[in-house]
Amino acid sequence: MTAECDGDLGFTYRTRKGGVVEVLHHGRVASSLGGTDAQEFLDAVAALAAADAQQLMARLTGNYKRGNERLAGEHPRNRR
Repeated sequence: MTAECDGDLGFTYRTRKGGVVEVLHHGRVASSLGGTDAQEFLDAVAALAAADAQQLMARLTGNYKRGNERLAGEHPRNRR
């Protein structure tokens, strides 16, 4: 089963045999969850709005802003 969530981050997830949940980013597997982690994820996604589910999947895969983007522009190799 594949579930698509509305939003601009491009995350979806699918449930595989054996209870494994794969989190996909633009159609490619970004993370896999199994056991209690998979069940907790499914319970959390069911209770969240689409945009919040996107943020949850981004946090699970590590694909989210880390707060250092502004500092990168000040690095010597990025100055012009």
